[in-house]
Amino acid sequence: MYFHPPKSGDVAPRSGQPVIREVRALVSNADHYGASDVHDTPDTHWISGCPSPDGSWDHASTHPPIANPMSIYPAYSGSRQSWGVSNVPSVIVEIEDEDGRVGVGVSTGGRAAAFVIEHHLSKFVEGQAAANRNLIWEQMWRASIHYGRKGLGVHAISAIDLALWDLYGRTLGAPVFDLMGGRTKDRVPVYATTSRPDIAQSLGFHGAKIPLPFGPGRGVKGMSDNVAFIASWRDKVGPDFPLMLDCYMAMTTDYAAELARRMAPYNFQWLEEPLMPDDYEGHKRLAQKMTTRAGGTVLATGEHEYTRYGYQQLIDAGVALIQPDVMWMGGPTEFIRVAGLANTRSVDVIPHGCGVYGYYMAMALEHIALAEFMMMSEEADRIEPNFGTMFQSEPLPENGYISLPDTPGFGLELNHDALKLVRPFDRSK
Repeated sequence: MYFHPPKSGDVAPRSGQPVIREVRALVSNADHYGASDVHDTPDTHWISGCPSPDGSWDHASTHPPIANPMSIYPAYSGSRQSWGVSNVPSVIVEIEDEDGRVGVGVSTGGRAAAFVIEHHLSKFVEGQAAANRNLIWEQMWRASIHYGRKGLGVHAISAIDLALWDLYGRTLGAPVFDLMGGRTKDRVPVYATTSRPDIAQSLGFHGAKIPLPFGPGRGVKGMSDNVAFIASWRDKVGPDFPLMLDCYMAMTTDYAAELARRMAPYNFQWLEEPLMPDDYEGHKRLAQKMTTRAGGTVLATGEHEYTRYGYQQLIDAGVALIQPDVMWMGGPTEFIRVAGLANTRSVDVIPHGCGVYGYYMAMALEHIALAEFMMMSEEADRIEPNFGTMFQSEPLPENGYISLPDTPGFGLELNHDALKLVRPFDRSK
């Protein structure tokens, strides 16, 4: 048996490395969309999935319904706002070093994540150097294992990790993709997540992903209506424009397999997140069925998965495309590990809709060929920043491509005037 030799001592900042002085966890106190969460929108926004009372929609004041994990319950089968999708908003982390440089990271978690960051995880960051991101990540992960592993705990780690990469980039005067090995693309190709694939097509996107309207609770008619919905969009955009279907954890294994079979004539690229994320056996069964029955449509999932350990299970189950969200799944430090794992297994990687953070991952990693852009205008008819008013300047796509600047870090500056930031657990007082 091989015994690990004892560590010779604790890792501390080297001479000349700026020491991290303070970690701050902030939440927005703004009264408008764009400073909280991508789902913090009115029912008239397409992403809420709210049709008229008779079930119709006009793509203006009403929109196609969106199947989701809660749509099996009649009380919560309408707008996603009905079950509180936006009740846990963004948490924003600022990490400041002794020279006054500030790195910024964002995740979901609101005040709950802010408490964890301020009163626990900051312990492993303050007094360290941003260069030691692997060590900081591992210590946060191990120290939070009794309440973390997935969900809110890893969201908090992700926000800190993003801020550390941003700070280190600012320290060296280099963009994050240079810290990860440099550019692998001149520009990043993007597809649109939208309720209007026809508009996405006209804007030059490299495909469009539409939400599934109905889950198994709508029975046989719901299945037929889903297929008709899919067929109508294929007819409107023609045979060659790539289309994808987002199912947002709404289906059962057999329902998803049958839908995939019926979708085969319409040439969809992938069927996304049909099952609850912990149903690894269901993913395995579905992947096997889709291989033999779904034509060219592949099984994609992973936006609600966490760390290399969770993605290993998805890959072992036969998922053909994983979609890690760098804002949720552990930050860039863990994203690099997950992407490398997928590459060794010939599994495709496309970052989930984490805006500019995902574009930096795609820029640096050769085997990421595409990234997601969320159409955040109310009627999905205009290109608007994914983060709304959160940042002063957010790169936007032109003719289906995102160009990234050489600005140090992630090249983002918080829009403090719009955000009206609050530090709920201010340790400086």
